[in-house]
Amino acid sequence: MIPSKDETIFSVILAAGKSQRLGKPKSLLKINNDILINFLVKRLKNHNITTIIVTREELISEIKNLTEEVEIISNNNPESGRTGSLQVGLNFIIENYSKDFKALVVPVDRPGFSSSTLSKLISLDYTACPEKDGKGGHPLLLSKLDVKKILNQNPATPLRDIIKPKKFEVMDDYLHLNIDTEKDIPNLFQFISSLQNEDNLECNIKQHQPNADN
Repeated sequence: MIPSKDETIFSVILAAGKSQRLGKPKSLLKINNDILINFLVKRLKNHNITTIIVTREELISEIKNLTEEVEIISNNNPESGRTGSLQVGLNFIIENYSKDFKALVVPVDRPGFSSSTLSKLISLDYTACPEKDGKGGHPLLLSKLDVKKILNQNPATPLRDIIKPKKFEVMDDYLHLNIDTEKDIPNLFQFISSLQNEDNLECNIKQHQPNADN
């Protein structure tokens, strides 16, 4: 994979859960002509972040066929939970890229963050997450120190028992979107539509801005 321009930060997409309540892999959910996990990969790529996907062994081949160029690795013990999957991704980065880095943790089932929230997160040097209506959301940025701290923990230990992120308020309408059951999928499509509307608005604003040379 082509390294990111900023090799002090990497992202780890967590996609090793069983998706029992949904009944099918969340990472492979169809979004128009794309799948959910590749939608996330492209959003992170737009911010020049090298991304690692941690998933289940049986999903690697299909994800690889449907995503852009990205590292995809397996958590051979996915039942250990998200901390275990995150440790797999962090260790892969250490072994293949860098030993001193910040990490952006992106659960595949929590895609409802805005581009501005992502920009804010990657500009920080401390562990942080966005917050809306008094409740923290994703992605989660890990400081260099907390990356090392997590690697020294039992993989079954919940992240909330290891780190204490600072929270910053955001206006993201879909920050707490959680793809858990079939009932959540319409909200996912509404979120995708809202992003497209924002992109179109931004494009129109740029087109109508006066030329500085005039």
